[in-house]
Amino acid sequence: MREQGQSMLNGSGVHRPSWEKIWLPKVLAKNTIGIFLLILLCIGAFFSTRVLDSSVIVSTRPPSSALLIVCSLSINSLKKSTFSAITSHNQPGNKQVEIPLNCSLGDATLTCPANYYPSRYSARNPDPPSAATQPTCPDFFRWIHEDLSPWKETGITEAMVNMANRTANFRLVIVNGTAFVETYEKAFQTRDTYTLWGILQLLRRYPGQVPDLDLMFDCVDWPVINKDSHSGANATAPPPLFRYCANDTTLDIVFPDWSFWGWPEINIKPWEALSKDLKEGNERSRWVDREPYAYWKGNPQVAEKRMDLLKCNISDQQDWNARIYAQDWGREQQQGYKKSDLASQCIHRYKIYIEGSAWSVSEKYILACDSVTLLVTPQYYDFFTRGLMPLQHYWPIREDNKCRAIKHAVDWGNSKIEKAQAIGKAASNFVQDELKMDFVYDYMFHLLREYAKLLKYKPSVPPKATELCSESMACPAQGQEKKFMMDSTVRGPSSETPCVMPPPYDPATLHSIIDRKRNSIKQVETWERHYWDQRNL
Repeated sequence: MREQGQSMLNGSGVHRPSWEKIWLPKVLAKNTIGIFLLILLCIGAFFSTRVLDSSVIVSTRPPSSALLIVCSLSINSLKKSTFSAITSHNQPGNKQVEIPLNCSLGDATLTCPANYYPSRYSARNPDPPSAATQPTCPDFFRWIHEDLSPWKETGITEAMVNMANRTANFRLVIVNGTAFVETYEKAFQTRDTYTLWGILQLLRRYPGQVPDLDLMFDCVDWPVINKDSHSGANATAPPPLFRYCANDTTLDIVFPDWSFWGWPEINIKPWEALSKDLKEGNERSRWVDREPYAYWKGNPQVAEKRMDLLKCNISDQQDWNARIYAQDWGREQQQGYKKSDLASQCIHRYKIYIEGSAWSVSEKYILACDSVTLLVTPQYYDFFTRGLMPLQHYWPIREDNKCRAIKHAVDWGNSKIEKAQAIGKAASNFVQDELKMDFVYDYMFHLLREYAKLLKYKPSVPPKATELCSESMACPAQGQEKKFMMDSTVRGPSSETPCVMPPPYDPATLHSIIDRKRNSIKQVETWERHYWDQRNL
């Protein structure tokens, strides 16, 4: 049997995972040899001291007896260290081992190893261990409750999930800690690849703690589950569909995007490494020493609003305090991405974020730069942006009059340097502290866990689904795609439990947050009108 070939039984009849078969014998062999050698030395020393004892006239305790006590204590100490190493190794949350990727079997690695995830974490108990010492998750985690609220009363049936396959790229099923995927349509570039890769790393980080689940995932930018189609007394519950963004008129469930594990097509590193690069880039120049203009660089061809932004560039007739650059990714690829290093673009006091065809992954890179983010009114949100507050983390820019709004924002910041610096720093702190990979994985964990609680049926593996594991993805990969997978591999079970999930917003708090955002935006619009009224005089 497959399980019998990859596991062994301990004295109590419990299966040990295959990686324990490698680690435990090494510990036992090393310490057993030590005990054996120590016993031999003690025996030899005992007989030697017996000869010496016979010539001793006065002694309060025979040297041989003292030596036996020392030897006994030493052997017991070594035995205890062996037992301690084994029990410490078996403690959930104590990261003592790594789970290496096994790419040495050639084509055989397309078949996933048995006991791929450590079985010492019981899949039958998906609730995480006690987390009394763990921090509370960032506040934006509370939006998980809001995103799943359409199914709070009805739960999620298998028929609802099946309805979501109309636009889904793949169906993901997790059963007993193992992932299975059924692909309907290949996504653009490697979006689906790195989304699935990220989920596999979650299973490596928290093995056995992710409950059984069944979901549909759409990798296209635009949300499609219309809120109005599922409202009213006779409305049916919406099909649950995961994607990277949504808006106020849709019910799609937002999930961290693929670029957190890398975007090889445009040479963007996995987030853990890139966020460190961005932090170092911030330290190369002080905010006050940077160019006192607003900077944007990207592909304007993907959206009319971006083409309109080009009009805000400096010209012979007007300087709107903006420096806008169109990015040609084809040419950039040919030149080895020499001019698209994100960590080298933190040289302006202000950076512009503007959506493309929908939400853009560039937002986290812009926010991380210590510069004041000038955020053009967005239509979409991703999993973390609802935690941002205008005038605290960014400066809101009106979409209908971008150039004038940018001009005002830059002049305001250059005249109120301390306040402008505080906004830029708050954004970069948010990205470095609350958007680190630990919290990205914890967001995924809590979202999937809360989603699984809503399922009204027991997930099973679809007939056309295939088992998925890190080996089956990373081992056959090539070039940059393989490198990013290796760079973002979770090495083994986390030594920490997930952060503590905060409760849902109560209606009054949620209303207060929405009002605060709206009032801050209105305040900026009032300042802007006053600014232009003065200039027109």
